[in-house]
Amino acid sequence: MLVLLAGIFVVHIATVIMLFVSTIANVWMVSSSSFGTISTGLWLLCNKTCNQLSVKSGDETSLKVVQAFMILSIIFSVVALILFIIQLFTLEKGKRFYMTGAVMLVCWMCILIAVSIYTARFTGKTQYVTNPHHGYCFILAWICFCFSFIIGILYLVLRKK
Repeated sequence: MLVLLAGIFVVHIATVIMLFVSTIANVWMVSSSSFGTISTGLWLLCNKTCNQLSVKSGDETSLKVVQAFMILSIIFSVVALILFIIQLFTLEKGKRFYMTGAVMLVCWMCILIAVSIYTARFTGKTQYVTNPHHGYCFILAWICFCFSFIIGILYLVLRKK
């Protein structure tokens, strides 16, 4: 049981780190142009230098929503990690980690909303570029989506022994 708790804790910390990286780094979409490789993230458009990401006025609201939900997912993941540590030392034997699991599933929903909106609104819609494809931040966000769901379910099923 201790090994299982330690494993979940390590995966949870890895999920938090990957959420930070995928939100902060600017490699959600990568493409080529006459200027070289261009990468776009949630905040900046980077070529040789990075500039503020400019989007069409219709897509600006969608980008703000994606940014907000990615930040919320980080917050909920950190809160779930803190709750797990608190419940680990204060919860009576035989009780389940309901609160930690619920908060982690809220984190899962935030990631789902953010990445789904980004996929629907921004995938491959960059002008004047060739060969657009997803960058590592986008892939990390989907990996965090899977990990947060698995961790959330495990917290709900897991009992303290």
